[in-house]
Amino acid sequence: MMNEKTINEQYAYIRTLLEEKRLKEALMQLESLLWQCPDWDLRTRLEQLQTSYKYMLEYMKQGANDPERWNLYQKLVADTWSIADQSRLLMLDNASSKYYHEVRRTPEPADLAEYGLKKILHILESFNDDLAISGLLSDAKMDEVLQRHENTLKFMFVRTWTNSSWTSEDEEDAKSMLGSELLLPDDLCLFVSAVTLSVMECFDLRKIMWLLDAYRHKDVNVSQRALVGVIFIFYIHRTRLLYYPELIKRVDLMDEIPSFREDVARIYRQMLLCQETEKIDKKMREEIIPEMLKNVSSMKNIRFGFEENDEENDDKNPDWEDAFEQSGLGDKLREMNELQLEGADVYMSTFSSLKSYPFFREVQNWFYPFSKQQSNVLKALKQVGNEGSSLLDLILQSGFFSNSDKYSLFFTIHQLPKMQQEMMLSQLNEQQVAELAEKSNAETMKKFNARPGTASNQYLHDLYRFFKLSVRRNEFRDIFKEKLDLHHVPALDNLLYCEEELFPIADFYLSKERWDEAIDIYKELIEIGGFEGEGAEYYQKFGYALQKRKRYAEAIEAYLKADTLKPDNIWNNRHLATCYRLNRNYEAALAYYKKVEEATPEASTAVFYIGSCLAELGQYEEALNYFFKLDFIESNCVKAWRGIGWCSFISLKYEQAMKYYEKIIEHKPLAIDYMNAGHVAWVMGNIQKAAVLYGKAITACGTRERFLEMFHKDEEPLLKQGIREEDIPLMLDLL
Repeated sequence: MMNEKTINEQYAYIRTLLEEKRLKEALMQLESLLWQCPDWDLRTRLEQLQTSYKYMLEYMKQGANDPERWNLYQKLVADTWSIADQSRLLMLDNASSKYYHEVRRTPEPADLAEYGLKKILHILESFNDDLAISGLLSDAKMDEVLQRHENTLKFMFVRTWTNSSWTSEDEEDAKSMLGSELLLPDDLCLFVSAVTLSVMECFDLRKIMWLLDAYRHKDVNVSQRALVGVIFIFYIHRTRLLYYPELIKRVDLMDEIPSFREDVARIYRQMLLCQETEKIDKKMREEIIPEMLKNVSSMKNIRFGFEENDEENDDKNPDWEDAFEQSGLGDKLREMNELQLEGADVYMSTFSSLKSYPFFREVQNWFYPFSKQQSNVLKALKQVGNEGSSLLDLILQSGFFSNSDKYSLFFTIHQLPKMQQEMMLSQLNEQQVAELAEKSNAETMKKFNARPGTASNQYLHDLYRFFKLSVRRNEFRDIFKEKLDLHHVPALDNLLYCEEELFPIADFYLSKERWDEAIDIYKELIEIGGFEGEGAEYYQKFGYALQKRKRYAEAIEAYLKADTLKPDNIWNNRHLATCYRLNRNYEAALAYYKKVEEATPEASTAVFYIGSCLAELGQYEEALNYFFKLDFIESNCVKAWRGIGWCSFISLKYEQAMKYYEKIIEHKPLAIDYMNAGHVAWVMGNIQKAAVLYGKAITACGTRERFLEMFHKDEEPLLKQGIREEDIPLMLDLL
């Protein structure tokens, strides 16, 4: 029997062949796979496909003109893919330890086998009445009703999730659920999630069409869940969507619904925002430690007291702030997330340790909206009385917590000793419940919760937690780990591949310092003519992202285009100068630094870099003038002294050089300052002093190797100052 890995590898190969339109080979591979599969129906279907394709190729060979040929080909590919899906699942049912396959291979009890969606719907519809009647009878009766409801929901969820292919009857029954006036929206939400997870496991056109119907449901949570599901499914199955022209057509027609495009674009942004959640953990690894390491490298220009990218820190163009707002990104993110602009981070870290309650061991409980009628919640409420109910209302009404976080919070509070619970409740009652009781405040909260943006964001946070924290998380594909380029996904590209949607996404990436993704989208915007008429700003942003990835030549190109559209912008000139300097084109850098100096004569940074560029170009006298100017503008400017020291040394002004190096050594010396002072002492003939200074340089370097690396770079200027080549190894042996 084949194992799970081999089955998945064979399926992946068939899928690749289909993606590459190599249908004949795919059919042959599928035939060999099906010899391992126990389902004769699939073999019969495959034989029919092979026959159809054989005839189609034969007609083509005979030169027959068939206008339907391409449509037939698409259908053959889609059907082949479908058989491959089903055969893979059937084989994995016998080979995989995943819960999904465990459920599929476990025979259903005979009494449950006849329970279809129709019967499940009937039971769920009667829940409210059953609960009301049981409440009049006894607690035990009420528990029984609640338990039956939850068992039915679990059965519905698991049955739907593991049903890989709906029949037309299943589809009709599912449509009845959408049309039901008695079914609780919370129960329908759970069904939507089950359908979504089912299609994530195995493509099923009927389920996708049903989710598109569900988007039109009047309940905002049902509607937004369905759309999030559709987007996830389109992303996962992107390579096969084009083989279902009726699906593409259906999505194109959806664009006639006024809110559809806006909802899709917003969910795209929210998914990207979810990806920011791990930034806090990563900050240490990706920012702080590299920052420390950075100080060890970059010796080339340290004699002038600057690191290669000093000038590149905190250098976003302040003019852009308005544009970030005008692009609508600021507003849209605030609207959808208010207190949670980076909020997923905060709440994820708070609640991630509170997902170990038995409640979360059941897959379906991660997707059930927080409800007072959930049995654990209802029992807990009975124990705490009215005060607890007020607290619950507060939790329930908060649009800032996801549903699974609300359950975590509720169970955590409920587990506290009674005295602590009462203390917490009384504090909450005093501070917040009273405020919520005010009509205006409660209404605001209600409106916030009823917004599509709140519903989709909450649900995305629930999905994010499920994929990251559930005990079964490794059994699911976590698309939050992947590059979410939804604007390239067929069926979504017509909605998202346009300027008004891509500009905010590019700006979002830029604001989150995701430079590569920002660059990709700015490039695409240029290709579709998005920058035309937008002015210099977007070329500046494009250049800025390129500069941050150290792609200086390309950044220069973008900045020059910005300069053409908006000449003599100080920020742009400064960044052009920086990129030219870092690209070692000191003449061009000098020209732009001088433009910056003209506009802001007292700008010490420009003065310093003009001096540095002049020194690099060997114009030491002129460089000295700028370093002296810098020393005049800024008191105790070690960077200026360093420049004066080095340029004086090269210009044979040894006394002046030593004076400034000694000033540096009194203030904040680096290893290179001791070494350069040693050079000056040696050239002046004071070998003893030179040896002492070199010794201090070695200590400051930490290792002799690091010192030697720096020293050897200066051999040429030492020889020019009259030091004999044969004396260099002797001096080094003195140390």
